[in-house]
Amino acid sequence: MPRLVLCLIAVLVLSACGGDGRTPLLVYSPHGKEMLREYEESFEAENPTVDVQWIDLGSQEVYDRIAGERANPQASVWWGAPQTLFMRAAADSLLQPFTPSWAGAVPPDARDADGRWWGTYLTPEGVLFNTDALEEADVPADWDDLLDDRYEGRLLIRSPLESGTMRTIWGALILRQPSVEEGYRWLARLDQNTAGYAANPTQLYLRIARGEADLTLWNLPDTYLQAQDYPFGFRAPDSGTPVLVDAIGIPAGAPQPDLARQFIEFVTTEAALLRQAEAYHRIPARTDIEADRLPDWMADGTFTPMDLDWNRLSEEGPEWMQVWDEQIKGRGAEYLAETGG
Repeated sequence: MPRLVLCLIAVLVLSACGGDGRTPLLVYSPHGKEMLREYEESFEAENPTVDVQWIDLGSQEVYDRIAGERANPQASVWWGAPQTLFMRAAADSLLQPFTPSWAGAVPPDARDADGRWWGTYLTPEGVLFNTDALEEADVPADWDDLLDDRYEGRLLIRSPLESGTMRTIWGALILRQPSVEEGYRWLARLDQNTAGYAANPTQLYLRIARGEADLTLWNLPDTYLQAQDYPFGFRAPDSGTPVLVDAIGIPAGAPQPDLARQFIEFVTTEAALLRQAEAYHRIPARTDIEADRLPDWMADGTFTPMDLDWNRLSEEGPEWMQVWDEQIKGRGAEYLAETGG
């Protein structure tokens, strides 16, 4: 075989393996470009033969991608999503078990009994508001206050279908009511006060910062992170807020399972979690980190967790979202008229 042909084959093989001879490690995550880039660079600095590649997606989009790639898995690490999505993934045989070194520091309700996913952060949900448009006293104090006429047209909501955060909030708001049907009607009344639905978090932040709307429902860590650039504040509803467990796992059949475990250990050391708490406002799920080492607002515990049936939310949530999308979104008044709400 001519030498030129052999060289071309070698180049193609190297390209398929990452382009520069390093071993690729693909991570799917909703944790944002800043945090993902930091841990790409720091992991590669300690492991120069590895090429960390990441795709920043909404957590529901991550689930859908991993499910769609079941026959030919691409990612080796799934870093971040509410436990409800990880519970579904485990039930659908999309995850493989592993045991991190810190397994004993995670409470039973923050991990899978069979070790297929492990909690990394606790994420409270509540009200994000534009501090230039609303004084603290004018921010809704509780969930039902969002239905008040004075907030008509002042809400902008991240489209829940692609967002695990919003699916969790929607499910929690349904479970607050005596029945699912009454939960639907509550969301229909909220829809009447909603000016629109943003396709992604970037649109959500920009539109609220520009004054197109004054408030939304969102999570505490991202609110605090975005407050570095935008006039954003956060209010935890008085009666209680969903506190989801943000988890990490390894897709079944992952191309690099050993590297995946190594990466997971790297991003979940005590030092890494303290860094993430300080820089990215992530509340560690582990119980072995002393409160006095965390930022003051974390140690103070300024929110009341809502009591939720997470198993029911995981199992029935997809059906609830389908009803909301097909019957309620953008037509709340019609839905209420049709259902006698």
